[in-house]
Amino acid sequence: MTSRKVLLLLLFIFQFVGSIRAQVPGYFIKEEANKVKIPFYSSNSLIILPVSINGNTKINFLIDTGVRSNILFSKKLGDALGLEYTRRLSITGADGSTSIMAQVSPINSIDLGPVEGRLQSLLVLEEDFLELESVIGVPVYGIIGYEFFKYNPVKINYDEGILEFYKPGGLKWRPPLYRKMDLTVEDSKAYITAKINQKSGPKLQAKLLIDTGANHGLLLNQETSDEIKMPMIFIESELGQSLGGVLYGYIGRVNALSLKGLRMEEVLTSFPDKNAFSDVIKATGRMGSLGSEVLGRTRLILDYPRNRLFIKKGLTFYSPFEFDMSGLILRKVPNEDNRIYISDVRPGSPAYRVGILPFDEVLTINKVPAFLWELSEIFKLLRSEEGREIQLEMRRYVGNDLTKYSDYKVSVFLKKQI
Repeated sequence: MTSRKVLLLLLFIFQFVGSIRAQVPGYFIKEEANKVKIPFYSSNSLIILPVSINGNTKINFLIDTGVRSNILFSKKLGDALGLEYTRRLSITGADGSTSIMAQVSPINSIDLGPVEGRLQSLLVLEEDFLELESVIGVPVYGIIGYEFFKYNPVKINYDEGILEFYKPGGLKWRPPLYRKMDLTVEDSKAYITAKINQKSGPKLQAKLLIDTGANHGLLLNQETSDEIKMPMIFIESELGQSLGGVLYGYIGRVNALSLKGLRMEEVLTSFPDKNAFSDVIKATGRMGSLGSEVLGRTRLILDYPRNRLFIKKGLTFYSPFEFDMSGLILRKVPNEDNRIYISDVRPGSPAYRVGILPFDEVLTINKVPAFLWELSEIFKLLRSEEGREIQLEMRRYVGNDLTKYSDYKVSVFLKKQI
């Protein structure tokens, strides 16, 4: 074979391989680089990125290892973005009973700045069941899940708000000071094994889901093992928002959680009520999950292709785990100018004892107008220091008539409940 033919053959091979790579669904670095950095906004250690779908205006998405599919929360938004749909399907919500209708948009480009998601399918909800903006205070329009991690190691620096996205095979060695843990990827979700020292039960070797999109710390599903025991001290509370609605259960603590020898003490732990989805959880073999309240205190590298996780302490690793001390469950009115209202009040709490009721609106907090507060800042304030006085100016509406109301002032003195 002549050198000219060899050259032509090599050129054909390179073009063919490049063509195949371009046709593989996944996330890829746009330029030739070993890794790139992507800044993210963090709200309660949830990872929020501005993304562009098919060249449209950027909108906020949540990076969530706990889901398989990319999800867009609104079909109205999907229509405005010009998405094309191929089929309609029904999804069962996390409560096991709610039926959610969604459309499938199969081929899309998702631009994250230096990284592009190619040939990405989107599950487009016909109705926004999550309403994450009301819970975290920041507009979020969708979720990016497994595809973002499938081929590429991803380093999460919660302290600096930076993702480092590596090309496939780009992370060859263990970075200094990181500890290596075995990671398994099953049905597009990542799991590790951790040691848990319970308050009222035996020590556990627990298989846990890595869930960057959940705002709890440690969550244990009691129905998965007879060895999981509720602590003697707990409170009943909302646990979070999910597809299908609000999850309810109990909040307690475990003595310690150990991740490859990195020990966190007195970790807040959620114990959700059993529901119709419990059998699905049991089938995975997991006992629970790790959410952002734990993960956000570390620095993580998730390497799905090589089944490994690297972890080291973050700046807030030793910060105490504190739960809300007011009894207020707050929500932001979606698409309004930072209006904050009371979703619920825990019975017996400081807020309950001074007469605050669900659906009262917060006008000022410590004499600062509510619209100047980020929801995450309010959460930090309400779990900051036992005995602290929080001065609130509130508005109570008469029925559903927003023109009829009465304003009142009250002081809530924070008190630990768990």
